[in-house]
Amino acid sequence: MSDSNRVSIFDTTLRDGEQSPGATMTREEKIRMARQLETSAVDVIEAGFPAASDGDFQSVVAIAATVTKPIVTALWPGPASDIDRGFEAIKDAARKAHPYLHRHFRAAYDP
Repeated sequence: MSDSNRVSIFDTTLRDGEQSPGATMTREEKIRMARQLETSAVDVIEAGFPAASDGDFQSVVAIAATVTKPIVTALWPGPASDIDRGFEAIKDAARKAHPYLHRHFRAAYDP
């Protein structure tokens, strides 16, 4: 299949999915879900919102250290402290995306 016909999957289950009432997961459950997403050939995993809490931060760190094939990213909406926390959470990911804010949202991918 040529690249022009390829569909990339950007999964937000570990961040958005957890916003549903009663759908919260433990760190171990999030790691298990991330491994399953990797097995399912998901291209990008948005692992969480590291600035939301220490628990979310630790979960994103653990996911970044666990999966190797998908790109791992996280949500950080704007304040410098959130951005710093996000970078810190995914720094050890084998493949990571660094969303950053300027005038528009942009993502730079590590190959």
